[in-house]
Amino acid sequence: MSGQDRHERRDGGRARRGGGGDRRHAGGARQAAPRGSDGARRPRRAPVQPARQVAFDVIHAVTASDAYANLLLPGAIHEAGLSGADAALATELTYATLRRLGTYDAIIAHAAGRPVDAIDPPVLDALRLGAHQLLGTRVAPHAAVNETVNLVAQHAGRSASGFANAVLRSISARTEEEWLDVVTAAARSDDERLGLRHAHPVWIIRALRRALAAEGREGELEELLAADNAAPEVTLAALPGLAEPGEPRRPYAPTAFGSAGGDPAGAVRASGGRVRVQDEGSQLVALALVAAHAVTPGERWLDLCAGPGGKTAMLAAEALRGGAVLDANEIVPARAGLVRKAIAAVPLDVEVAEQDGRVLAVERPDRYDRILLDAPCTGLGALRRRPEARWRKTAADVPELAGLQEELLTAALGALAPGGVLAYVTCSPHLAETAAVVQTVLRDRDDVEELDSREVLRSVVRNPIDLAEPASGAGHAQLWPHRHGTDAMFLSLIRKKA
Repeated sequence: MSGQDRHERRDGGRARRGGGGDRRHAGGARQAAPRGSDGARRPRRAPVQPARQVAFDVIHAVTASDAYANLLLPGAIHEAGLSGADAALATELTYATLRRLGTYDAIIAHAAGRPVDAIDPPVLDALRLGAHQLLGTRVAPHAAVNETVNLVAQHAGRSASGFANAVLRSISARTEEEWLDVVTAAARSDDERLGLRHAHPVWIIRALRRALAAEGREGELEELLAADNAAPEVTLAALPGLAEPGEPRRPYAPTAFGSAGGDPAGAVRASGGRVRVQDEGSQLVALALVAAHAVTPGERWLDLCAGPGGKTAMLAAEALRGGAVLDANEIVPARAGLVRKAIAAVPLDVEVAEQDGRVLAVERPDRYDRILLDAPCTGLGALRRRPEARWRKTAADVPELAGLQEELLTAALGALAPGGVLAYVTCSPHLAETAAVVQTVLRDRDDVEELDSREVLRSVVRNPIDLAEPASGAGHAQLWPHRHGTDAMFLSLIRKKA
């Protein structure tokens, strides 16, 4: 975890240059009007529509301070008093702008006649927001330009607003498709063209292509890239035995259903936490561990890397139904707190440890009948929900993470009791984090065997599900945003021989 955090702090340096000074202006439109040298207040600049102000503040916090949009945006919307259409607009502007950051940067650079590194960070963030309104929404061009120019004036002064006005008017002279033709014309490879058109770094495009090719589905690449850029539907989970799923039902997990509209937090509060927001793929991999074979009362289970606790809550509800005991572990104290909060709705005593999972597993040999190892990963399977992740991660992050994943899996198998089952899960389809990890750890072991995860998942789902068989013949299963409407969750079920 700490290694992953170091990489995240290192990456994105371009957007953080000058960040110390920029962060002084994070409040933008909410600051008091400045005073002149005579002490009199200068006139306030033209106000910015609140939804756009919130979107700018969050985008700038993401690029300047390594904030996470999914954590910051709800609080910013609440603080600004946004609701209904304004809250929806702020959400759409924030997430869609962050998803397409690389493409908008290429367009801005062309329109400005200079690289984006030469543009002051707050001005660049405002231009990114303005470019999205001009090219990716139905916002009237004059409104998009005027609001963005006002943002720039508030955060960088009148001279910068003139520059922004010129850039935005240049952008507005072409459609999105015309701009894509312009910026991809100079691309040096097909992958670079795909990256500019679909707003994915080239290394991610190559990783996704290899993962699809391992299933014989390479032709689905552009469909997958498009799905990564689509806003995901809100999916709720009803904890089994404690709540009933509402309508509309999701196609696969028996616990999953869609939001009826509005803020899903209300439904979560009304249920006392027995209903929660959770991706359907995350629900499925937890349910698959339980369905691997019949539960015997008295079994002991472990969620080894439990934060933030969604899967832990699902396992706790199933453990309560089956008479099992559940332990959890999360090395990061703040995330361990989230785990305790997530399981509070389940009337089951769950111990939550705060150790390095490799150490805890070694200290508890042959103890657990079921182990969930949701390993730290690049998160490439959740780019729809964490749009900034694609711009923060690099290919250099993968080897360190893969090494950690191998160590965690090796240690976890040591904690598995004979006859027990372990679910190795990542929210990434990258082969180096998925099939390669399982293959490396299992290669020289004759005490464990990989089960057919696809068969187990088919026993769980409500409707037929398209799970491609890997060309290698391995037993793992891979979920996909474009194929299943879930995050790209990887699942390998491994049994220790009795």
